[in-house]
Amino acid sequence: MRTADADILIVPGYTNSGDDHWQSRWEAKLPTAHRVALGDFHKPERDRWVDNLATAVASCSRPVILVAHSLGVVTVAHAAPLFPKGVVRGGFLVGLPDIEQREPVPNLDPAFLPIPRAPLPFPSVLVASRNDPHSAYERAEDFSYAWGSALSDAGEAGHMNSDSGHGPWPEGLMRFAGFLRTIG
Repeated sequence: MRTADADILIVPGYTNSGDDHWQSRWEAKLPTAHRVALGDFHKPERDRWVDNLATAVASCSRPVILVAHSLGVVTVAHAAPLFPKGVVRGGFLVGLPDIEQREPVPNLDPAFLPIPRAPLPFPSVLVASRNDPHSAYERAEDFSYAWGSALSDAGEAGHMNSDSGHGPWPEGLMRFAGFLRTIG
Protein backbone atom coordinates (compact mmCIF):
# COMPACT_ATOMS: atom_id res chain seq x y z
CA MET A 1 0.00 0.00 0.00
CA ARG A 2 1.20 3.51 -0.76
CA THR A 3 0.71 6.36 1.72
CA ALA A 4 -1.25 8.24 -0.96
CA ASP A 5 -3.84 5.43 -0.95
CA ALA A 6 -4.64 5.66 2.76
CA ASP A 7 -5.65 8.02 5.52
CA ILE A 8 -2.77 7.85 7.99
CA LEU A 9 -3.99 8.63 11.47
CA ILE A 10 -1.32 9.76 13.91
CA VAL A 11 -2.29 8.61 17.43
CA PRO A 12 -0.05 10.34 19.98
CA GLY A 13 0.38 9.43 23.59
CA TYR A 14 0.57 11.31 26.84
CA THR A 15 1.45 15.03 26.36
CA ASN A 16 0.84 14.85 22.57
CA SER A 17 4.00 14.38 20.52
CA GLY A 18 5.83 17.73 20.35
CA ASP A 19 7.14 19.50 17.26
CA ASP A 20 10.44 17.58 17.28
CA HIS A 21 8.84 14.14 17.79
CA TRP A 22 8.94 11.73 14.86
CA GLN A 23 5.11 11.60 14.76
CA SER A 24 4.92 15.37 14.23
CA ARG A 25 7.60 15.19 11.55
CA TRP A 26 5.80 12.37 9.75
CA GLU A 27 2.52 14.25 9.96
CA ALA A 28 4.18 17.24 8.27
CA LYS A 29 5.93 15.07 5.66
CA LEU A 30 3.13 12.67 4.66
CA PRO A 31 0.30 14.51 2.86
CA THR A 32 -2.39 12.02 3.91
CA ALA A 33 -1.37 12.00 7.59
CA HIS A 34 -3.56 13.63 10.23
CA ARG A 35 -3.21 13.77 14.00
CA VAL A 36 -6.21 12.52 15.97
CA ALA A 37 -7.48 15.00 18.56
CA LEU A 38 -7.95 12.47 21.33
CA GLY A 39 -8.78 14.91 24.12
CA ASP A 40 -6.74 16.33 26.97
CA PHE A 41 -3.20 15.05 26.39
CA HIS A 42 -2.16 15.92 29.95
CA LYS A 43 -5.09 14.18 31.63
CA PRO A 44 -5.92 11.17 29.45
CA GLU A 45 -9.50 9.92 29.75
CA ARG A 46 -9.96 6.46 28.30
CA ASP A 47 -13.57 6.83 27.08
CA ARG A 48 -12.94 10.20 25.43
CA TRP A 49 -9.70 9.03 23.77
CA VAL A 50 -11.27 5.79 22.55
CA ASP A 51 -14.44 7.50 21.27
CA ASN A 52 -12.46 10.22 19.49
CA LEU A 53 -10.22 7.65 17.82
CA ALA A 54 -13.19 5.52 16.75
CA THR A 55 -14.93 8.62 15.36
CA ALA A 56 -11.79 9.65 13.45
CA VAL A 57 -11.50 6.17 11.91
CA ALA A 58 -15.19 6.09 10.95
CA SER A 59 -14.94 9.51 9.28
CA CYS A 60 -12.15 8.49 6.90
CA SER A 61 -12.96 8.02 3.23
CA ARG A 62 -10.00 5.78 2.40
CA PRO A 63 -8.41 2.77 4.08
CA VAL A 64 -6.84 3.74 7.41
CA ILE A 65 -3.33 3.14 8.69
CA LEU A 66 -2.83 3.91 12.38
CA VAL A 67 0.54 5.24 13.56
CA ALA A 68 0.46 5.14 17.36
CA HIS A 69 3.04 5.92 20.01
CA SER A 70 3.07 5.16 23.74
CA LEU A 71 -0.36 5.62 25.35
CA GLY A 72 -1.72 5.95 21.82
CA VAL A 73 -0.87 2.24 21.38
CA VAL A 74 -2.98 1.36 24.42
CA THR A 75 -5.77 3.56 23.04
CA VAL A 76 -5.69 1.65 19.74
CA ALA A 77 -6.00 -1.65 21.63
CA HIS A 78 -9.05 -0.33 23.52
CA ALA A 79 -10.68 1.20 20.43
CA ALA A 80 -10.08 -1.63 17.94
CA PRO A 81 -13.41 -3.41 18.60
CA LEU A 82 -15.25 -0.18 17.73
CA PHE A 83 -13.71 0.32 14.29
CA PRO A 84 -15.94 -0.41 11.28
CA LYS A 85 -14.95 -3.77 9.86
CA GLY A 86 -12.22 -3.62 7.23
CA VAL A 87 -11.60 0.15 7.45
CA VAL A 88 -8.33 -0.07 9.39
CA ARG A 89 -5.84 -1.83 7.15
CA GLY A 90 -2.88 -1.70 9.51
CA GLY A 91 -1.37 -0.44 12.72
CA PHE A 92 2.21 0.75 13.20
CA LEU A 93 2.53 0.68 16.98
CA VAL A 94 5.59 2.11 18.73
CA GLY A 95 6.72 2.16 22.34
CA LEU A 96 3.96 0.39 24.24
CA PRO A 97 4.01 1.70 27.82
CA ASP A 98 3.46 -1.00 30.41
CA ILE A 99 0.96 0.95 32.49
CA GLU A 100 0.15 -2.26 34.35
CA GLN A 101 3.62 -2.90 35.80
CA ARG A 102 5.59 0.34 35.49
CA GLU A 103 5.18 3.74 37.08
CA PRO A 104 1.84 5.01 35.84
CA VAL A 105 1.38 7.94 33.51
CA PRO A 106 0.57 11.07 35.58
CA ASN A 107 -3.18 11.78 35.73
CA LEU A 108 -3.94 8.49 33.98
CA ASP A 109 -7.57 7.45 34.00
CA PRO A 110 -7.64 4.01 35.71
CA ALA A 111 -10.09 2.85 33.03
CA PHE A 112 -7.08 2.40 30.71
CA LEU A 113 -6.30 -0.68 32.84
CA PRO A 114 -5.95 -3.48 32.07
CA ILE A 115 -4.39 -3.23 28.64
CA PRO A 116 -6.58 -5.26 26.26
CA ARG A 117 -5.09 -8.54 25.08
CA ALA A 118 -7.59 -9.44 22.37
CA PRO A 119 -6.14 -9.94 18.88
CA LEU A 120 -6.26 -6.81 16.76
CA PRO A 121 -8.58 -7.14 13.74
CA PHE A 122 -5.96 -5.77 11.33
CA PRO A 123 -2.29 -6.42 10.53
CA SER A 124 0.08 -4.64 12.87
CA VAL A 125 3.67 -4.33 13.94
CA LEU A 126 4.78 -3.43 17.45
CA VAL A 127 8.15 -1.69 17.54
CA ALA A 128 9.77 -2.24 20.93
CA SER A 129 13.03 -1.12 22.49
CA ARG A 130 15.27 -3.26 24.69
CA ASN A 131 15.80 -0.39 27.15
CA ASP A 132 12.46 1.43 27.09
CA PRO A 133 12.03 2.96 30.56
CA HIS A 134 8.26 2.51 30.23
CA SER A 135 8.17 -1.19 29.32
CA ALA A 136 10.30 -4.28 29.56
CA TYR A 137 10.97 -5.76 26.13
CA GLU A 138 9.49 -9.08 27.28
CA ARG A 139 6.18 -7.39 28.12
CA ALA A 140 6.03 -5.77 24.68
CA GLU A 141 6.81 -9.18 23.18
CA ASP A 142 3.97 -10.73 25.20
CA PHE A 143 1.48 -8.11 24.00
CA SER A 144 2.61 -8.46 20.40
CA TYR A 145 1.80 -12.17 20.55
CA ALA A 146 -1.57 -11.53 22.18
CA TRP A 147 -2.49 -8.92 19.55
CA GLY A 148 -1.18 -10.96 16.62
CA SER A 149 1.31 -8.18 15.87
CA ALA A 150 4.70 -8.70 14.31
CA LEU A 151 7.37 -7.65 16.78
CA SER A 152 10.11 -5.32 15.53
CA ASP A 153 13.17 -5.13 17.78
CA ALA A 154 14.46 -1.54 17.82
CA GLY A 155 17.52 -2.45 19.90
CA GLU A 156 18.44 -0.05 22.67
CA ALA A 157 16.35 2.91 21.56
CA GLY A 158 14.78 4.16 24.78
CA HIS A 159 11.14 5.17 24.43
CA MET A 160 11.60 6.15 20.77
CA ASN A 161 10.65 9.76 21.36
CA SER A 162 12.40 13.13 21.18
CA ASP A 163 14.03 12.59 24.60
CA SER A 164 15.76 9.45 23.31
CA GLY A 165 16.96 11.19 20.15
CA HIS A 166 14.19 9.97 17.87
CA GLY A 167 13.09 13.27 16.37
CA PRO A 168 13.66 12.50 12.69
CA TRP A 169 13.87 8.69 13.19
CA PRO A 170 14.67 7.68 9.59
CA GLU A 171 14.97 4.02 10.64
CA GLY A 172 11.37 4.15 11.83
CA LEU A 173 10.20 5.63 8.55
CA MET A 174 11.96 2.79 6.73
CA ARG A 175 10.25 0.25 9.02
CA PHE A 176 6.93 1.97 8.34
CA ALA A 177 7.51 1.82 4.57
CA GLY A 178 8.37 -1.87 4.87
CA PHE A 179 5.21 -2.49 6.85
CA LEU A 180 3.09 -0.71 4.23
CA ARG A 181 4.53 -2.99 1.53
CA THR A 182 3.04 -5.97 3.39
CA ILE A 183 -0.48 -4.54 3.27
CA GLY A 184 -2.63 -5.13 0.20
